[in-house]
Amino acid sequence: MSDSKIIIALDYPSSEAALDLAKQLDPQRCRLKIGKELFTRSGPQVVETLVGQGFDIFLDLKYHDIPNTVAKACAAAADLGVWMMNVHALGGADMMAAAKESLGNQSDRPLLIAVTLLTSMDQTTFDQIGLQGSITDTVLRLAKLTDDSGLDGVVCSAQEASQLRAQRGENFQLITPGIRPADSIQGDQHRTMTPAEALQAGSSYLVIGRPITGAENPMAALEAIENSIL
Repeated sequence: MSDSKIIIALDYPSSEAALDLAKQLDPQRCRLKIGKELFTRSGPQVVETLVGQGFDIFLDLKYHDIPNTVAKACAAAADLGVWMMNVHALGGADMMAAAKESLGNQSDRPLLIAVTLLTSMDQTTFDQIGLQGSITDTVLRLAKLTDDSGLDGVVCSAQEASQLRAQRGENFQLITPGIRPADSIQGDQHRTMTPAEALQAGSSYLVIGRPITGAENPMAALEAIENSIL
């Protein structure tokens, strides 16, 4: 298992493209994230292939359904050998507790984390869907619900990491998308930080996509990010 804090997002439309990138990477120096598009097009086989190549896989499908359905989905994901998976905290405590129970208590079970609010959400979108208060207050409340439900951590913006770390303690995992090296473009993420800033704020793992996957030499781009967080 890798001890890297860098999770590379395989946001590709085909397994061929994802596997081609994986050939250029060292599984001891990064982990990989498989999301909805790649999984929908390529299915469990791409997960099993990459697990077989030694990569730790974060299956980012954000399960959100009735408790029994989510529990069965999480158990199925665990059977694929994934390192980590996620659910939506907005599914509630019963749903999250059922998901956790489905994974058992073995020390080698996958990590189970919850999405609080998507990092693409800004205050305008937050207000449009009728949520009350502020983005930060809602994230903190959902993180507490996640912790109380027995999950391992949350997906969050690095901008909320310092408060979450202070409130939830050192063992609560904070997985932060929206990470952009200082010289890269922001893209469609609104709440971003550099890798060094995110780790300093309390992030456990950094999800990075295009700055590595879009680079001419992905391994060199990964190495540059590694050097920036030494």
